[in-house]
Amino acid sequence: MRIGEAVGSWGRGRGPFVCWCLLVLTGLGLLVAAMVPVGPDLLGGVGAVTIASTYAWALAARTGGRPVVFGTVALATGVVVLVLDQDPLRTGAAVMTCVVTAVLAVMATVPAVRFVHAVRECVVAVLISGVGALATVGFEPALTLTRFEYVTLGLAVLGSFGVVYRLGAGFHGLGRRGVVTVLVGSVLLAATLAYAEILRRYGTPSLVSSLLDGVVWSRENLGAFPRPIEALVGIPALAWGCHMRARRRQGWWVCAFGVTASTPIANALVNPATSLTEAALSVGYGAVVGLAIGFVVIRLDLAFTGPRGRRSRRAEEAAAARPEPRRTAALL
Repeated sequence: MRIGEAVGSWGRGRGPFVCWCLLVLTGLGLLVAAMVPVGPDLLGGVGAVTIASTYAWALAARTGGRPVVFGTVALATGVVVLVLDQDPLRTGAAVMTCVVTAVLAVMATVPAVRFVHAVRECVVAVLISGVGALATVGFEPALTLTRFEYVTLGLAVLGSFGVVYRLGAGFHGLGRRGVVTVLVGSVLLAATLAYAEILRRYGTPSLVSSLLDGVVWSRENLGAFPRPIEALVGIPALAWGCHMRARRRQGWWVCAFGVTASTPIANALVNPATSLTEAALSVGYGAVVGLAIGFVVIRLDLAFTGPRGRRSRRAEEAAAARPEPRRTAALL
């Protein structure tokens, strides 16, 4: 269904979508006011509940669910969290908001015929994740940082692959190339996480010191250091996946790894030692590095599977029109 007809249960016309955008802007305004700070202390919580419920609404509508039901449940849950004001409830709400944000950021993308279009889709995902990051920290969770990052990433990966399983016609829709892509992506993700964990626990002082020197130099001279999982896995996967989706449905399986970018962005502010400016710069640097890697991957993909010559590539781009619902329509 398209937004002009209906988006899930949103109703007919563009009015519901405009109202949704106004609610997101209202929630964002409340969160910014709380960070300044301006107004009562409750503004941050109200803004977080507003973003969480509207994002839950949008994700349900985008994935063919029941947006009214899920949006209402998210709103009611958020109100209960604010009223009871208990740390476990606030932390749980922050986890839910982060996961919903991460999955929505990927699901909100559309196929990209050219690399410049893939850049646009990555920017859309980053912006959605950035707003979700403010909402996540707006619940003021009481957490162990590493545990929070692993839990949100794990849940987001499961949620993303669960939706993509339906969008990609199950595992039999992968094909040989899709299976190889998913396996390589899984190994790369596991290796990145394992390396970071092994380095954190068992790294020799000299090795850790040399790596930290690079991080410190980047923070002192550039203001921040790129988030590795975003730059090495998430953004390249999202850019390549959107580019592939314009040609083959297997591209959804590549896009599923995009939550490894949207999740770190959505929980980028939960670390109290990281300022807003540093978090924003870190996300921006990670996106730039990731897009550079994504460009190389796309060019290699076209070199092995696409036609030769500039004119042939333009003809291939003109024919790359695999149909998908537009951004504000249900995918299922």
